[in-house]
Amino acid sequence: MTNPTTTNSGAPVFSDEHSQSVGPNGAIALTDHYLVEKLAHFNRERVPERVVHAKGGGAFGTFTTTHDVSAYTRASLFQPGASVDMLARFSSVAGEQGSPDTWRDPRGFALKFYTEEGTYDLVGNNTPVFFIRDGIKFPDFIHSQKRMPGSHLRDHNMQWDFWTLSPESAHQVTWLMGDRGLPTSWRHMDGFGSHTYQWINAAGERFWVKYHFRTQQGHETFTQEQADSVAGQDADLHIRDLYENIEANNFPVWEMSVQVMPYADAATYRFNPFDVTKVWPKGDYPLIPVGTMELNRNPANYFAEIEQATFTPSNFVPGIAASPDKMLQARIFSYPDAHRYRVGVNHAQLPVNAPKAPVHTYSKDGASRIGFNDPHVPVYAPNSFGGPAASPEAAGINDRGWESDGDLVRSAVTLHSEDDDFGQAGTMVREVLDDAARDRLVSNIVGHVSAVTIESLRTRVIAYWTNVDVTLGARVAAGLGPIEKPVNELVPAPVER
Repeated sequence: MTNPTTTNSGAPVFSDEHSQSVGPNGAIALTDHYLVEKLAHFNRERVPERVVHAKGGGAFGTFTTTHDVSAYTRASLFQPGASVDMLARFSSVAGEQGSPDTWRDPRGFALKFYTEEGTYDLVGNNTPVFFIRDGIKFPDFIHSQKRMPGSHLRDHNMQWDFWTLSPESAHQVTWLMGDRGLPTSWRHMDGFGSHTYQWINAAGERFWVKYHFRTQQGHETFTQEQADSVAGQDADLHIRDLYENIEANNFPVWEMSVQVMPYADAATYRFNPFDVTKVWPKGDYPLIPVGTMELNRNPANYFAEIEQATFTPSNFVPGIAASPDKMLQARIFSYPDAHRYRVGVNHAQLPVNAPKAPVHTYSKDGASRIGFNDPHVPVYAPNSFGGPAASPEAAGINDRGWESDGDLVRSAVTLHSEDDDFGQAGTMVREVLDDAARDRLVSNIVGHVSAVTIESLRTRVIAYWTNVDVTLGARVAAGLGPIEKPVNELVPAPVER
């Protein structure tokens, strides 16, 4: 027998198709509470989309530690043989909910590990670097990549104006304009923690680490022409690809490794190791294998388990902590603040976000509170009635420390010998890319910059790429040629009224 339709409170309803009215053509009665419930809920069935990383998808799986890295961290999930449930969400950065999956853009690579010590979130991208190194510029950067306030159109002048005025972006823009800017699927791209993090072992020794996730499906990328074609045929290609492969038991796998820098090296290393616009050369700090990530279960409901999933770099567990990375420090505030606004102050109580570890918190009330403390336990601290008490030992008494290390903090903000903005981007162009990849890079840059209509800005773009590599700058200049219809301003002057 078919189950009867019910209201949200569980009572059976009279009709799925006809509202109550006074006579066959009369006014609808406000007492038709089921009609009101359906329409009111429909008006509220969306939460605000993410300002960045709005378009994305994900899946659940398992992380298994296959190598012994206990010399570097005491985090339970990274001990030999440990296996934890996890969630991964992949996304584009600048596009809105309905944007094509195949726009040229970095891809978000956000991971949630449900451990016995609490939930650990690692929020990264498919690139090991980022556009800026200081969080104070993040709103401006995103504004430059979104839409003009008047026309509501994305604007190449705006994008290149910000990039060329922010030379620290050169390394990331080189990645973006190269082949890795257009992966054919989320399964065929690497992931990175991007930031520098701190690991602490059982003896209290501290290390700096960078995370790397290597796809075991092989790298596959689109050309610009292929990506443009697919965007018009299947805007949800990446969501569809991940879902259908998992449904077919073709589970994607990534191998996780870390680079480990001894704590003391940071103060004297040749460039600032906490600068997220830089990579650590593997010749200095080679990859150390850790474990395997496999995605093997699709969400049962996209909204409940992906759209409402909240990832924040402030979710650490004992044995893992932050670093002086200024972008990471800003994200530690910004991400959970976004979730409190977008999903609600009690977002961590939703099933997809709820930790598997016991929760003993003094957080109280707020909209949509689901869980609550024992009514006999005090709701404040300190107290004399047996309420939970902070434990430096449980939290990791040695998991902090760099904050009071004056020499280290000072070294993180002073110039090291190789702290220039263009050096690593130039090395990438000359030593990492082959001739064919360099040709595609030039073609992609010229194609993108051809939409820049301000002559002085084009000149600045050419100088930007010349600073990366002289030959590259010359090829970009030759490919661009003169502007057909130059304009003089980025934004039209306001009309006087």
